[in-house]
Amino acid sequence: MKIILTLALLFPFSFVIGQTGCTDPLANNYDNSALSNDGSCMYTNTLISPLTSFILSDSVVETSGLLFWDNTLWTHNDSGDTTLYQLSPFDGSIIGKTSLPSVSNIDWEDIAQNDDYLFIGDFGNNASGNRANLQILRIEKNSIINNNPIIDTIRFTYDDQTDFSTTGPNNTDFDCEALIVRGDSIFLFTKQWVSNMTSIYSLPTIPGNYSANNTGSIDVEGLITGATHHPSENLVVLCGYSSFLQPFIYILYDFSGTSFYNGNKRKVTIPLSFHQIEGISTTDGLEYYLTNERFSQSTINNPQMLHKIDLSGYLIPFLIGSANGITESKEDKIIRVYPNPFKHEIRLLTTAENLNYSILNSANQVVFEGQTTFSETVIDLSTLSNGIYFLKSNDYPSSLTKLVKE
Repeated sequence: MKIILTLALLFPFSFVIGQTGCTDPLANNYDNSALSNDGSCMYTNTLISPLTSFILSDSVVETSGLLFWDNTLWTHNDSGDTTLYQLSPFDGSIIGKTSLPSVSNIDWEDIAQNDDYLFIGDFGNNASGNRANLQILRIEKNSIINNNPIIDTIRFTYDDQTDFSTTGPNNTDFDCEALIVRGDSIFLFTKQWVSNMTSIYSLPTIPGNYSANNTGSIDVEGLITGATHHPSENLVVLCGYSSFLQPFIYILYDFSGTSFYNGNKRKVTIPLSFHQIEGISTTDGLEYYLTNERFSQSTINNPQMLHKIDLSGYLIPFLIGSANGITESKEDKIIRVYPNPFKHEIRLLTTAENLNYSILNSANQVVFEGQTTFSETVIDLSTLSNGIYFLKSNDYPSSLTKLVKE
């Protein structure tokens, strides 16, 4: 069992009440006098390489969606196979399977969740662009746990698709491979082969027949293939690739409500040539898992894989100012803890110039002491047993609690 304590720096913001502008200090046009983000932030093009990559089983050569639930990753193939596969986040090995009865897999492209249900998007539409049976399968989580899946269906069309003539392969803007669930709505992020944009459609989470409402579009300059979000933050991360199979992630954050296109929009390239990235999920909003399908052509042979990337360097300034986690403050300094129960770790984000801290066990005994000064520090506490621990600093008014997973 391992706990990692990560300490990172964020400089305090200075605001003028009422002024709008770019509020992200990582942006090229950051305005330290802006109080409200107007979505104008601009960023330098950057690359991010995976921390780890593991080859997946041949059972999931067409892994198409990815989800973190019940301490494991869940994926599925994009056609034919009606099985959900549980993957170990440590190495991608298959650790469980769930067969879904009485359904078909025409083109499963993504998987999402809320507290009670899983949602599988059977809405791939790249073959001819005129599919008339677009649907989302809704599965009760408890029924999966009880090994007796209960499944119902949400059927839909796009409210702005009026032409259903055949377009030919990969020649439509009404394909979709990405969805998230927020509140009582499902949001679809389309894969637009013609415009290289993504349109965002909304529809209810309740079974029925719907016309999905187009709420807006984003020029992502690529093909969107997966989506994940932080349920308590205004943060959505998309994955995709270019027409030459150059993968990227696209970060949407600091938007208002569900107006995903009105906040910060940052594209980051993943330097893995000819990798057909299809699925994305996260455990804590900082580290992300990605899967790619097998791609084999001519002399290129890239197997299906599970990758992990760390976006904390991009998102810490946003997350530390939001309402997630446990927060203590003293004057203009902030200390925030992000627990990650699966990995038995906590991340400490602080604006303090000097921070002396202790970790105590449930008997109020100090088991570790340390200090940070505007730097990233990784502390290995692998000797600790499971249980409840407290992170305490004399610079702040009270202790912060971390429950270590059993």
